[in-house]
Amino acid sequence: MESKVSEGGLNVTLTIRLLMHGKEVGSIIGKKGETVKKMREESGARINISEGNCPERIVTITGPTDAIFKAFAMIAYKFEEDIINSMSNSPATSKPPVTLRLVVPASQCGSLIGKGGSKIKEIRESTGAQVQVAGDMLPNSTERAVTISGTPDAIIQCVKQICVVMLESPPKGATIPYRPKPASTPVIFSGGQAYTIQGQYAIPHPDQLTKLHQLAMQQTPFTPLGQTTPAFPDKKSLYHPIEVVQHRCINALSLDANPPASTHELTIPNDLIGCIIGRQGTKINEIRQMSGAQIKIANAMEGSTERQITITGTPANISLAQYLINARLTSEVTGMGTL
Repeated sequence: MESKVSEGGLNVTLTIRLLMHGKEVGSIIGKKGETVKKMREESGARINISEGNCPERIVTITGPTDAIFKAFAMIAYKFEEDIINSMSNSPATSKPPVTLRLVVPASQCGSLIGKGGSKIKEIRESTGAQVQVAGDMLPNSTERAVTISGTPDAIIQCVKQICVVMLESPPKGATIPYRPKPASTPVIFSGGQAYTIQGQYAIPHPDQLTKLHQLAMQQTPFTPLGQTTPAFPDKKSLYHPIEVVQHRCINALSLDANPPASTHELTIPNDLIGCIIGRQGTKINEIRQMSGAQIKIANAMEGSTERQITITGTPANISLAQYLINARLTSEVTGMGTL
């Protein structure tokens, strides 16, 4: 959160960054950008939304304090409206709180928490909002997520108090801002060709990956799984429905004997986590076995509407696990039945 004071010394200009999921961003943008346009005009704040095919996006709000609080109020009330609309089609009786996630430089989080947690406790008690500061920094950055949950009015009061703390305690040192990574596209090998999944289709991947895969096959003493199925047809039909790919053997070969393990994290809404886990953990165990990756699902955090999933393994393992998780979510959301 940056701040600068104008020449008059009265009007403070702030920049606040919010972390949102694709669905939340879509709600803020509205049809043909009408909602965000209205928010900009009525609040007087600059509202910018990060580009990119990412599951998470950064929404940056800049302007005088009054304009920022107006923009925040409009976003909070829009999210409440979305919750009410979603409840009309659901059997749930209790209304979940509105949740916003601020992105704050880690060097300012100590002031926000206060000695022995005194400041954050004071903010919670005076506003009625739930406030949680993430223990870990966001990937490849020096920023942390601050999650605020409650009624729109409680959230607005809470943001005002957080802004006061941020202005009194500027960030120390350089801040490396969090930039969400694009959703990594799974790679599937079949018939000696590498394919990436785009929407409902498998698209031939650039030549380098295919050549590496063929090289890996030559070094393998057994017949690779993908080789038992016929190769995809000629280049005239480059697009193949995703269903075809799912019924082929997925061959996620490593390119060397002990490729380095890496970790990938993603967040899943609470109401969809059940379709990933399955009855008594059957689905998640199936995904673990098929992908060869280690998959850990974090416990539900109080006041949070999401669960964190950590996937560890080779890039191929992680890619395949992500693909299988996405397939489960797609089948749940579109009502296609079990995959």
